[in-house]
This record gives sequence, structure tokens and C-alpha cells, in this order.
Amino acid sequence: MAKLKQTIRTVASTQSTVLVYGESGTGKELVARAVHTCSPRATESFVSINCGAFPETLLESELFGYVKGAFTGANQNKRGLFEVADSGTIFLDEIGEMTLAMQVKLLRVLQERCLRPVGGTGEIAIDVRVIAATNRDLEKQVTENTFREDLYYRLSVIPITVPPLRERREDLPLLVNHFLKKYVPAAGKGISRVNAESLAALATYEWPGNVRQLENTIERAVALETGEELRVELPVERVRARAAAAGVGGEGMAISPGAVLPDGMDMENYVAEIERSLLKSALAQSNGVQARAADVLKISYRSFRHLMKKYSL
Repeated sequence: MAKLKQTIRTVASTQSTVLVYGESGTGKELVARAVHTCSPRATESFVSINCGAFPETLLESELFGYVKGAFTGANQNKRGLFEVADSGTIFLDEIGEMTLAMQVKLLRVLQERCLRPVGGTGEIAIDVRVIAATNRDLEKQVTENTFREDLYYRLSVIPITVPPLRERREDLPLLVNHFLKKYVPAAGKGISRVNAESLAALATYEWPGNVRQLENTIERAVALETGEELRVELPVERVRARAAAAGVGGEGMAISPGAVLPDGMDMENYVAEIERSLLKSALAQSNGVQARAADVLKISYRSFRHLMKKYSL
């Protein structure tokens, strides 16, 4: 997380186009917003659009606008999102879903810094920073001729990769706390702590839906909770499989059903203890071979090394 924050701060000071890579739910739009917020354009508009949510003809009019009479139903002029974002930032999510024909039109706008509304004859100059995002392999799409090479290089001047949540488990306590602060007051609940068994489940779950899934999970748990202790339900078989693989419940940290946080320990420290126990158990199971231990925990070797350093193991 610290490295990503530093990258965002560095990138924000430039005017270059940015291409954000990451699985669905990793928070690519949050990264784009952070770049905008930290940039000299922060006081101007931030406009976002999911390019995969519109058919080609509608996407063109959404991005570039249209003039009255351009097509049936066009009863008045409409500004496109590029024009709305003038002097600010536009975020093009799921850029890999864009058709080749639409890619040509976008490339022209990026090259010439001006656009022509659908049905229009005049050019409109624009000053917009473009940040695009994708969960696809655009380089592979280039080789398959489904994404233009010139547009790819135009967009990926500065690439940023957002790692999946399973590769940055050290962020879990911060994220859980953030979502609790967001949803507990809004729900008017008196939740004061998180069930320890739930904390263990959160720490060992794979999070295929990444940060978005975590947020939805916490929001749902808060909405359903009637007591002071938050209980979080996850697919049991996946949680048990991860915990068993890491040795939790054997020589690892014991978690008893219905347990609460130990006295004098906050959630962040408790999750840290769980992570430390998982690392030790995985190492023991792997005869001290760190690469194998990383495979046991189903995290990258880089993430494993980071956690080992974090806990001085």
C-alpha cells in the first residue's frame, strides 16, 4: 500500500496518461481518483465512464456529445464527458472492451486534443487528463489485433498495477476499520468490536472479488448485526481450506467460536498475530522453504517476503 501511495503521488504531478491494471474489484477507480485529487487538476472535474457498459454508437455520444438533430431523439445539443471534464480528468474504465472503430476515434482525440460531437462539423478544443483502466491483458489483445497498438502506447505512458487483495493482506486491518467507520454510524448500530473468529476468517479468505467484495461483506454484516460484536459470514469451505492448509487450529493460533478480542489488543494487532501464526505454520509445513510456504498460503512470494520482513521472522 505504501508503495502504491508513493506511485500515485509521483504520477499525480505529471500530465501524462495513465493505464491502471488490476483484477475486478481491486479499486482501480479509487486509484484514478487519488491521482486526480493529488494533481494540479484537483479543483476541476473528475468524470468516469465504464466503456464496457455502452454499445459503440451510444459510447461515442456519451464521450464526445452530439448536436441537435444528429439522430432521432437528439432534440438539443449535449456535451460529452470529455467536454464536461475539460481542465480536469476523465477515467475510462474497462478500456479493453472498446471496439476497434471506437478506438480509432478515441486515439484521434488523444492525439489532436480536440473532438467533434456526433453530427457536428466544428472542432472543440479540450484539455483533459486521461486515466484508463482494465482487467485484461492489453498486450495480448494487441497481438490478437483486438486492441490498437498505437492507442495502447498512447494510454500506457505511465502504467500502474493494483495488486489483488490476496497479495496485500497487510492492508486488511486498515480496510476493515475504514469500512466499519463508513457503515456503522450510517446504520445507527452500536457495534464496538469484531468477533475473533470472524477476524481469522477475514485473514485467511482468498477474496476473489477483492476490495469490492470485502466492502460488500462488511456492509452486509453491519446491516444484519443486532449486537455489539460484529460477526462476518464467508463461504465456510473456502475459509476452512485456507486455515487448514496453513495449520491454523493445530500448532497455530487457536480461535474459539464466539471469542472476542483479547483485553488490551485492538483488531489490527490481533490480525497481525493471526498473520504471524499463519506464516510460522506455513513455514513449518514447508520445511522452512519460503517459496513453498507462499504457495501454501496462496500468496505471491513477494507478498510472503514482505510479511516475513514486517514481522521480523
